[in-house]
Amino acid sequence: MRVNVTLECTECKERNYLTSKNKRNNTERLEMKKYCPRERKATLHRETK
Repeated sequence: MRVNVTLECTECKERNYLTSKNKRNNTERLEMKKYCPRERKATLHRETK
């Protein structure tokens, strides 16, 4: 049930990270603060399709 998802920066729209999540336990989209190399700071990253 684990699937790979891509995380996209909400400020610059760059797709920076690949991670996995369990679809059975987490049905909503992932949101986490990660470092964005283009912005050079920690920004909110959201799961994309």
